[in-house]
Amino acid sequence: MEKKRDLTLADQSRHEAYISYDAKSFTIGEKRVFLNIASIHYFRMPKQEWREVLVKAKLAGMNCIDTYFAWNVHEPQEGQWNFEGDNDCGAFLDLCAELGLWVIARPGPFICAEWDFGGFPYWLKTKENIRFRINDEVYLHYVNRYFDQIGAIISARQITKGGSVILVQVENEYGYLADDASGKLYMNSLRDGLLDRGIDVPLITCEGGAEGTIEGANFWSGANGHYEKLMLKQPDAPKIVTEFWTGWFEHWGAPSATQKTPELYEKRMMEIIRAGFDGISHYMFFGGTNFGGYGGRTVGSSDIFMVTSYDYDAPLSEYGRVTPKYRMSKKISLFATALGQLLLESEPIENGEARGGSGLRLQGREWNGQKIWFAESQKEEKEGFSITLEKDRTIPVSIKPGQIVPVIDRLEVGSGLRLTCGGFLIGNDMIGGVRTLILAGDDGQRSHIQFESDQSIQYNSNGIVLAESSAEGRSLTLDVFHFQTPQRITVKSGGEQVEVIVLNGYMSDRAWRIAGDSIAWAIGWDDLDLNGQGGVDGVSGRPDGDKLLLGDWGGKESGTLAADLALYEQPPIQAPVLSDWKIKSLNLNELKAGEISPQPRGFAELDREFGYLIYSSEVNVPQEQESTLVFSAVQDSTRIYVNGVEQAMVRQVGAAYATIKLPQGRSKLQLLVQHMGSLNFSPYLGEEKGVFGPVYLDGAALDLRSGWLCNGESFDLDEVQDGSFSAPLTRTFKLEGNEGAILVGAIASGLKINGKEVQLEAYHNWFAFHYVDISDFVAEGVNKIEMPGFKTPMNRLDLLTYSKQKEVTGWSILPLEEPSASPAALENVTVEAAPAWFSTTFDMPAIPKCIHPKLKLRLTGMSKGYVLLNGHDLGRYWQIGPQEDYKLPMDWLKESGNELTLFDEQGKKPSHVRLLFDDQSDWRWSAL
Repeated sequence: MEKKRDLTLADQSRHEAYISYDAKSFTIGEKRVFLNIASIHYFRMPKQEWREVLVKAKLAGMNCIDTYFAWNVHEPQEGQWNFEGDNDCGAFLDLCAELGLWVIARPGPFICAEWDFGGFPYWLKTKENIRFRINDEVYLHYVNRYFDQIGAIISARQITKGGSVILVQVENEYGYLADDASGKLYMNSLRDGLLDRGIDVPLITCEGGAEGTIEGANFWSGANGHYEKLMLKQPDAPKIVTEFWTGWFEHWGAPSATQKTPELYEKRMMEIIRAGFDGISHYMFFGGTNFGGYGGRTVGSSDIFMVTSYDYDAPLSEYGRVTPKYRMSKKISLFATALGQLLLESEPIENGEARGGSGLRLQGREWNGQKIWFAESQKEEKEGFSITLEKDRTIPVSIKPGQIVPVIDRLEVGSGLRLTCGGFLIGNDMIGGVRTLILAGDDGQRSHIQFESDQSIQYNSNGIVLAESSAEGRSLTLDVFHFQTPQRITVKSGGEQVEVIVLNGYMSDRAWRIAGDSIAWAIGWDDLDLNGQGGVDGVSGRPDGDKLLLGDWGGKESGTLAADLALYEQPPIQAPVLSDWKIKSLNLNELKAGEISPQPRGFAELDREFGYLIYSSEVNVPQEQESTLVFSAVQDSTRIYVNGVEQAMVRQVGAAYATIKLPQGRSKLQLLVQHMGSLNFSPYLGEEKGVFGPVYLDGAALDLRSGWLCNGESFDLDEVQDGSFSAPLTRTFKLEGNEGAILVGAIASGLKINGKEVQLEAYHNWFAFHYVDISDFVAEGVNKIEMPGFKTPMNRLDLLTYSKQKEVTGWSILPLEEPSASPAALENVTVEAAPAWFSTTFDMPAIPKCIHPKLKLRLTGMSKGYVLLNGHDLGRYWQIGPQEDYKLPMDWLKESGNELTLFDEQGKKPSHVRLLFDDQSDWRWSAL
C-alpha cells in the first residue's frame, strides 16, 4: 500500500499566520526561513501542468514560488476580464498553498518578463495622452481598475488570511528606468494602491525602491557588490535576490543562450550564500512557453524579438523535465536548508584564523561558535587543499577550478556533538528519531569528517571506513570515499545517535527530500513525482542501480530496493507521422479592398492585439525601374510584394528601406506584416506595431558606420575600437533632391547635425537603438554630423532620405483571416510561392501508464508563420534559429483527430515537418 503524505499547509497555518523580518531574514511564525524561491509563471503553461511543475520545484528544495501576474492575459480587451482556465491565477495560488509552498506575488502592473508590452494590455496604447510607468492620471486610472481585480485575488490568499502569499512586489525594476527620487510619486501611488486593497504582508521591490518597502537585487554575478549596495540602502531589512538569472532568453536569429553552465550556476549560487543573502529567487526556475503572440521584444538592437520558447535554459526545461541545472539547484537549495539556521544567524568573520595556502581564497561566517568557510579555488585544475581551521585542526578538501566548496566548522548536530567536514551537506534532518546527515561529493572523491563531543564517541561503519579516535575518545576522524553505493556510518555520543550517509555525485544528483508531515528521502531515482493521491512515483535510469529509502514509507523497509526490470522491456513509444497535408494559398491579387487610409496604420490603432495585417496600395511609374522604398515608421518584419510576387523582406525596424523592381505603369504594392511582439522593457514603452507612418518611393539609404574622423584619424564604427575617443567623431554626407531625412541605429547622445544638437527623448546609453527624423536639421548639399564614439561595434547606423512628393498614399489594410472551413477540410488550392495554410490531422498512439511523454513539433524546411493545434495558438515560428522545436502540450491533444495547422509566409511545403517525443519520454515510472 502506498504511503500517503500530507502536503498541505493545514497544520502550519495556525502558527504561521504572520510574517516579520529583521536585518538577518524573514521570520514566518516563530522560525527564520531561508527562502529558496522558484520563479514560475502560471500564464506560460496550461493549467493542467501547474501541479507537475510546482511539485518539481518543491522536490528541488524550493519552499517558495515567485510569479508575475500578466494584466494583458486577464484583460485582453478593455473591460473584459478573464480569470478562468489557464488564467485562473487564484487557483494557481491555492495550489501553491496546497503543496506547502509560500508565494511572492508580483502583480506589476509592469512585469517586463520578455512578455509582450511588459504585461500591459495592447489597448492602453490607444488612450489619448497616456504615459506609461509614471505618475500619469490617465495611466493610473486603468492601473487602479486592474488593482481592483488582481488585488482582491492576492489579498484573500495572504498568509495572514490562511493562504500562502508572504510578500507582494510593487512594480518591477523601476531603478533601470529612473532613480528613487524621480519615481517617488509613481511608486508611492502603486504602493498605496496595494495597501488600499488589503495587502498587509510586507511589500518588496526589485532594482529600485519605494518608501515602506524592502528592496531586492536582480543579477547573475557580482553578489558581494549587490549585497553591499542593499546594506547601504536598507541595513535593517532582509537581503534577497529577487531575480537570480539562471539562464537567458533567446531571440530570433541569435545564438542559443546556453552560456551559463551548471558548474557556473553552482558557483554563482554559492557566491550569493557566501555574501550573506537570505533568499534566492531562481529566475527562471521553469520558463515555459510564449504561446499565442505574447512573446515580447527587448532593447539592445532594432529587431530583438523573443522566440516562442521561454525555456530560458532554466533548471526545469520548457517540457517540465529535470536537467543538469535542476540537479545543481536541488543540491544547493538542500544545502541551504540543511545549514539554514547557521547561514541566517551568522555574521562575517573579519579576521579568521583559517589558512588555505596559495591558490585558495577563504571567507567565513560564524554564529554561536559554529562556522562555515567558503573555500574558492583559483587554480586551473581540480586540486586537493589542506585547510588549517585553527591550531591542531587541519582538514583536506578537494576543489575544482573556480569552484566554491563549503567547509563546515563545528556545526552542532547533537547535544555537545559537533561536525567538521568539507563538502556539501545536503541533508540534516531528524528521521525516525535519528539525526541524519547526508554528505554529497564527486564520484570517487575522498572526504574527511571530524566529530567532537563533550562525551565519548562510538561509531559503526561496518568496517569499510578508515577511522581514527583521540586517546580520550571524544573526537573521531573518518576517512571516507564517495562511492556509487551509499556509505552509512552510525555515530553515538551521550545517548544520541547520528547517521552519516555519504553519496557520490551520481547518487547525490538523485537524492530527493520529501517534506510533508514528516521528512523522508528517496535516493537513487532519476526523477520523482508526487502523484496527487498521496503517493510517490519514481523513475530510474539504471534499473539495476542502488536505491535507498529513508523515513516512513508505509511499511517498506529502508534500504536498497530492486527495480522493476519488466518496465524496461517495453518498446519505445513512437510519435505520430504527419502526412496528407491540405493546402490553401493566399492569393494576394484577389484580395478585396478594405477601408482606405491615406497612410498605413498600426495594430493597436486598428484594434488588433496580434496576428497579421496586409497593406495594399498602388504605385504608377513612367518606366520600368528600381526604387528604394523608405518606411518612416515600421516596427515588425515586413514582406513586400509587387503584383503578388514577393520582392523583399524588411527585418530592420524603427525606420527601414528596401529596393524593389517596378514595371512601367500601375502596380499593386502589398505588405504582409506579422506582429512580432511589443517592447517588454524600454524608455519608449508602448510603441505602435506594424507599419504606421508614411511610405516613400524613390528614397535613398546610406550606411553611416564608415568614414568617421577624430583628430584627423579615420574610424569605422562597425569595428571594435581601442581606448576612448579624445573628441567627438565627425563625418559628412551629401543630400541631393530629398528634403526628408531619418537617422536610425546606434545613435549616441550628443548628436549634432550642422552644429545643432538633436534631442533624443528618454535616451539611455544601454538602449543601442534610436531613430529620429532630422529633416529640420539638414540642407541641400553637404551636411556635417558629429557625435561621441562607441567602443563596441555598431550593428546599424543608417541615413534614410526621402521626398514628401513621393509618398505612397491610399492604403487598404486588412487583417489576415484564417480559412473559414475546418482546417482539416481545406481544399488544395495553391499559388506559386505565396503565403499558405497547411493542415493535417493525426491520432495519438496508446500511451502506457508507466511513461510521461512530452511531444514537440520540428518545423524543418518552413519559413515563418504560426502554428495552431486543436484551436490553440502555439505561437509564432521563424526557422532562422535558434528555436527548432515547438512544444505541443499533452493536455491540448486528443486520442484521435488532432488538427494541426501551419501558416507559412512563403508557402514552404511541410514535407519535412515531423512530430517527436522528447528524450525522457521513454523513462519508465513506477510507485515507490
